[in-house]
Amino acid sequence: MLNRYETVFIMTPVLSEDQMKEAVQKYLKLLTDKGAEIIQEDNWGLKKLAYPIQKKTTGFYYLIEFRGEGAIIQDLEVAFKRDERIIRFLTLALDKHAAAYSDKKRANKAGKAESKVEA
Repeated sequence: MLNRYETVFIMTPVLSEDQMKEAVQKYLKLLTDKGAEIIQEDNWGLKKLAYPIQKKTTGFYYLIEFRGEGAIIQDLEVAFKRDERIIRFLTLALDKHAAAYSDKKRANKAGKAESKVEA
């Protein structure tokens, strides 16, 4: 049985749009190469940090929700630690309630997008 995980990472704000996309693709590829199934990815954009990190007050937030083996997490976090573009990251295992909430939220978002298209 594969577990569901959600990882959020913050990239340094000095990256260009292309550099940011390239960094995200690197992590998506790392996950899929290790056999993970990407469920959702969401670019939260440039946000103000709660407190300065490495003398920076903003960062690009990105969320990836995926299903995979537990061993993938260690490889992913080692890659985050080695990448100077990543200033913070957090990976959580989703229990059945969190997974159901995430699915419901995604379904609501899709429903709202469809209603806007019809209008």
